[in-house]
Amino acid sequence: MKDIEYIKLIDTTRCTACRGCQVACKQWNEMPASKTSQFGSYQNPPDLQWNTWTLIRFQEHVNKDGDFKWLFRKDGCMHCTDAACVKACPSGALFHTEIGTVGLNRDACIGCKACTSACPFDIPKYNKETEKVYKCDLCYSRLLAGKQPACVLSCITGALTIGDKETMMKKAYDRVEQLGGKAVVYGDKFVGGTHVIYILAETPAEYDKLPANPKVPASVVLWKNLFKPFTLIGMGAVAGMAALHYLIKGPHKVHEKNEGGE
Repeated sequence: MKDIEYIKLIDTTRCTACRGCQVACKQWNEMPASKTSQFGSYQNPPDLQWNTWTLIRFQEHVNKDGDFKWLFRKDGCMHCTDAACVKACPSGALFHTEIGTVGLNRDACIGCKACTSACPFDIPKYNKETEKVYKCDLCYSRLLAGKQPACVLSCITGALTIGDKETMMKKAYDRVEQLGGKAVVYGDKFVGGTHVIYILAETPAEYDKLPANPKVPASVVLWKNLFKPFTLIGMGAVAGMAALHYLIKGPHKVHEKNEGGE
């Protein structure tokens, strides 16, 4: 199982916005609920949050002929091959797994929020109480155990499927050909290819919060290639000096001030 490069395929033309995937994701990852309020949409919560890694977006769309239709889109981490979040992360908390996804070691997260600024899809979310970042890991542990992600398992319409890269990409393009019209495949042409691929009923520009041409920011590329290596060396040097001090001097002790001034 570990040698498979996985792709999750989201066919928006089959989505009924039942939000089963949204609930399944929250339950499997034991994420608490947040109090929300009405903001003029059936979508709830209004956006992805530190405790909401999967969100069904509701969009009322009117085309140029005045025809109305709903656009439903499951939003979450795209698991980019050329992932800006991984490039920007100074601690190694965000990393590429052996199955092609982007994992998150929350224990290593230092709460710098570099990933939240770098991601072209605006996915990682920061929790100020824990001072950590959160996002979907595509149910990494479930995939390694030969099981489907919770969101895929919950989908009753077949809008969510997962499998090896070659099989899923063929399935995506066969479906677009079957649909004809404006249907397109989204996700395989940028950021090295994503491991979450959409079949969109409309052009990408019609969907809220879906960038038409997502890219790794130039500042992140500069940081990755020029400055990050020196930062890691510096962090290693600090850790090394701390270890050396421990070996020579022993653990640091706090000296209490004598009230008598001695």
